[in-house]
Amino acid sequence: VQSRIEAKMLRLKAFGERIAARHPDSQTAEIQVRAALINRFNALGTAEIVRLG
Repeated sequence: VQSRIEAKMLRLKAFGERIAARHPDSQTAEIQVRAALINRFNALGTAEIVRLG
């Protein structure tokens, strides 16, 4: 569980440690967008495993 939390924090820090939005709803949206972008980047960089034979 701890490693999952640490991985999520590293994802957020990839875009900087500060949140630009001031309103709580906007902050939530900003974090969700950051997480979605990181997940998309990871999906693009993940190799597809294909079974041969």
